This record gives sequence, C-alpha cells and structure tokens, in this order.
Amino acid sequence: MSGTDRPLDVFDEIRSACRAVAERARFVRVEQGRIPGYARGLPLSALRPPGYDTDHHFVGDEAETVAYVVTLDAVNFGSGYFPHLSKRPSMSGYYSIASALTDRYRQQGPLDAEELARIGTADCARLFDQTLDSEPIEELMSLFARAWNDLGAHLLGSFEGRFSGLIDAADGSAARLIELLAQQPFFRDVSVYPGIEVPFYKRAQILASDLALACRDAGPGQFRDLDRVTIFADNLVPHVLRLDGLLRYDDGLLGRIERGELILPGSQEEVEIRACAVHAVEEIAKCLRTSGQPVTSRELDILLWTRGQSPRFKAKQRHRTRSVFY
Repeated sequence: MSGTDRPLDVFDEIRSACRAVAERARFVRVEQGRIPGYARGLPLSALRPPGYDTDHHFVGDEAETVAYVVTLDAVNFGSGYFPHLSKRPSMSGYYSIASALTDRYRQQGPLDAEELARIGTADCARLFDQTLDSEPIEELMSLFARAWNDLGAHLLGSFEGRFSGLIDAADGSAARLIELLAQQPFFRDVSVYPGIEVPFYKRAQILASDLALACRDAGPGQFRDLDRVTIFADNLVPHVLRLDGLLRYDDGLLGRIERGELILPGSQEEVEIRACAVHAVEEIAKCLRTSGQPVTSRELDILLWTRGQSPRFKAKQRHRTRSVFY
C-alpha cells in the first residue's frame, strides 16, 4: 500500500522507476540543491487551468470530440521527425498535425474504427499534407498508419468499434485507461534500463489529460485520479529543465544534442533524460506542497511546456529521438 493507504497504481510505478533511474544515472544529473530556489521562483500565478484550443483542435458533439482526441493522440508522436515535416505557416509540427486532422473532421467527419484499421501510409500522407519523397517522412507516415491500424483493430476487437466503449471501460480512472491503451504497442511506453523496467506512458497519460480539457472534466473527460498523472515525458520539458539549470547533461551527450545527432530510443542516455525530468518535477512539486502551495505534476508540465515555447528555449537544440512515444 502507499503512504495514503490506497493500492499502488501505474503512477506509483512511473515515479518509483524514474527515481531509481535518477539515482543511478551516468549521463544526466538532477541538481537537487537547486530545486528549492527554482520552485520558489516559478510563476505559479500562471497555473490557470488551460482551455481547450479550438483554433487547432476539433470540437463537435461528445462522441465526435472523444473520437477526435483518441485519434489524434494515437499519432501524437514524431518530434524526432519534425525537422523534415512539411509544416503549416507559423505552426509547429504538432500543431500542423492536429490542424490537418481537425480539417478532416470538419470537412468529412470522424474517421471510424473500420477506416482506421485499414488506412495506409499514402492515406496518412494525403491527410497530413506530406509528400513521400523524404525517407524520414515516409517512415513517419508509415508509423502513423500502423498506430491507427492498431487503434482501429483494438476498438473493433474489444469495444464494438466504439471510441466511447474504450473510455467507458476505464470507469473514470486515468490509471485504468492507461492499462487499456497499453494493449496497443505504440502506447506501451516502457523502457528497459539496467535492472529496471521504466514505464513513462507519455501519450496514454496525455490522452486522459486531453479528454479532460476537451470535455471540461465532465462525462468522458472526468477522471477521479487525474491529479495522479506525472509529467508527459518527451524532449521539451527536459530541455527547459536543462537550460534552467535543474538537469545537467554529460559533456559528450550534450555535444551530440547540440550537433543535432539523434539519440537512440531506449538508450541509457534517452531513458535518463526522460526519467530525470520526471523525477525533477516530482521533487519540485514535493517542495511546493511542503511550503503550502498545492500543485500537481500535470500543472507543472503545462507550465514548463508553455515556458519552452519562448525564444530562449527554441533557440537551443533539444534532444531528438525518432520514437513512437513522443
């Protein structure tokens, strides 16, 4: 049992594994002594609940909105490929993908489970306004197709093709939703570090968070354990923490990142970057709660992700990994 006399859950597993990695890490170090000062300096007044961004994201009736969020988050990866992506004017790779799917929903309606189960690489390229004359983009579109094929097959095989069936089966628990999503290979975000199995479940956690935003914490977006999610470990929040002095990278690793070299998915370096970021934010949250300022890791993730949009952070190279997990 945990310290609050509740059964251990997937969020405990994530936190425990990331702490263990941080304690053993060779390439990344959490600057523990800087955490109290950093926590005190965070602009917590900016911790307002974010709204659902309808400029780039689709909203329809409840069933359509759920279908959109699940379908988008099934392909919410590819940051390591985004330097090659054909982006919309003034949009990042993620917003280009989200906006293209929004256009499809507005013009033709949702993709149903049968369509997702049979969609192909060329179909994805057309939907996302990409050409297949670039090897990285052909690979990414192929991965998008596989992710949607897996989602469609999962919905058809277990939930009669209904997106709502998947959400209903979670019974208001983000932890249970993660378990259900992890039956799909591209949602099973678990790395192996020497002697440790390290779950991150970045996209599964963000799917629960996105549903809560899109549905305003009601109906299919109501999760009783949403405050238990960790940060959504990718390549931006670690980048912010590094530039802010909370994470220190080995000189060799930092040089590779600055030269734009790819960091292999599942490598010790890549696992340490993600795990140390998770652990650092947990320590920040603990420090803030001890000082009487209740805050969740999800709120801190949103704060740090937003911080990472500023020119100071965009001007520096962050690590790039070609992964289906972020």
